[in-house]
Amino acid sequence: MGIDIEKARAETPGSAGVVHLNNAGAALPPRAVTESVFAHLELEATIGGYEAAERNATAIKRFYGAVAELIGAVPEEIAYVENATRAWDMAFYGIPFERGDRILTTTSEYASNAIAYHQIAAARGVSIEVVPDDEHGQISLEALATELAKGGTRLVAINHIPTHNGLINPAAEVGRLAREAGALYLLDACQSVGQLAIDVREIGCDMLSATGRKFLRGPRGTGFLYVRRDVIQTLEPPFLDLQAAEWITPETYEVHDDARRFETWERFVAGQVGLGVAADYAAALGIDAIEERVTGLGALLRDELSARPGVTVLDRGERRSGVVTFTVDGHESMAVKLALRERGVNVSATDGAHQRFDPRAVPSAVRASVHYYNTEDELDRLLAALPSS
Repeated sequence: MGIDIEKARAETPGSAGVVHLNNAGAALPPRAVTESVFAHLELEATIGGYEAAERNATAIKRFYGAVAELIGAVPEEIAYVENATRAWDMAFYGIPFERGDRILTTTSEYASNAIAYHQIAAARGVSIEVVPDDEHGQISLEALATELAKGGTRLVAINHIPTHNGLINPAAEVGRLAREAGALYLLDACQSVGQLAIDVREIGCDMLSATGRKFLRGPRGTGFLYVRRDVIQTLEPPFLDLQAAEWITPETYEVHDDARRFETWERFVAGQVGLGVAADYAAALGIDAIEERVTGLGALLRDELSARPGVTVLDRGERRSGVVTFTVDGHESMAVKLALRERGVNVSATDGAHQRFDPRAVPSAVRASVHYYNTEDELDRLLAALPSS
């Protein structure tokens, strides 16, 4: 069954006051999420932070099961982390790179990840190799297979959906090639969890990072890391605390053998509660129905934009997501963003400086990102508010 859009909007207070098409930045949370966060903060204010954590332990723990169920994992493979970048970092910097190792990535890689590659390359003597795109503008599986066949690849690391383009990379096919080559596979799912059906077993990734604030509709300042059970103990977290390890004797400690090794004890506890609620909320709606709705709205918006004189849609890929990027002739993308905001329509603008691996990158583009609670009428409002070319 499809999603009851009126009900979803009624449960999303923000949708009454703004046309929010910046879900790839931060989505409007449903009431259930904000109420769960507020309730825990109120409990902390009323009885104390430690005491609130004890009383609300079931809701706090539910995060692990809720996220695991959403992505096809088990709770012991899930770590709560304060954002997607730090989640990705905990996996990446835990890999025991050696001189001569190769990192294979994609042209659409996220800037923070690329910076981390360069840091490790300088420190450990590894090489960074960007796999070219295929004719659809996504990572070329043929080129990836060729590179893997050369040997020496320690890590394949790509984004599922980039931040600056609506393409969906063929994550499962990449996973198959990485497994056959014996390479680790790290998937940045920051833009895909919450808008696409994700099954880590089917994708075959060893590690996956994601945020709460985007399509999952969770609190800002939350994220999670998935690490496959038989990979966990091969990674050495870049830092440890008493959540990640146990102090055994005055001279010795033991790192936990589950995903807790990637966590820290101090955290945004109310956010953890809210992220669990967000995962359960998405699951209750049905992630397949969410994907159908989001990708359908994205396709509709692309069609409408493509029919407008002076508008160029930039999205690539054989499959495309709810992230829609475009330019308007004669107008800077940041100016378009600000003009739309004045008309009650939220979008964002991409920055070409964050896309230095991508030969097709433009200096900036307007990014409109839809979610299932958006309506066709809201897309019309965006189109009506666009400046003429």
